[in-house]
Amino acid sequence: MLLAVLGLLLLEEVALGLADEDDRPVISGIMIGASGTGLLLVGAVLLRRWIDDRRPLPLPPPGPHGREYSARALEGFPMDAVRPLLLGEHAHQLDQLYSAWMLARAGHPAAWIARRLRLPVDTAQVLVDAARTGTRPLPGS
Repeated sequence: MLLAVLGLLLLEEVALGLADEDDRPVISGIMIGASGTGLLLVGAVLLRRWIDDRRPLPLPPPGPHGREYSARALEGFPMDAVRPLLLGEHAHQLDQLYSAWMLARAGHPAAWIARRLRLPVDTAQVLVDAARTGTRPLPGS
């Protein structure tokens, strides 16, 4: 993106340098319009990413012992790989790992899952790797 902006600036300078004196106001106006449009597009992309990062994740409704996940949804969950994470000093909640598993099965990358669920990236990567090798993506993802 930055290279495109720098290329546009270079083209503006070349076009203005080669243009006749009478054509420079028109070329300048076109270049200002193109630059403004580019800034609006970049702003829209950044705003969408910012909104997506703050949108709450869709999770199943809470049950009597936390969030309830169906057996089919948890099929292939790598319990042996995450068991040490549940027994450590700063242990994660099992429903948090289940949520990360659902997001991994939906095709989200480990860094995105870790950021959204406040998990270590290596924990999310274990779930993403297991989801890629052991299961098909969830329907609709």
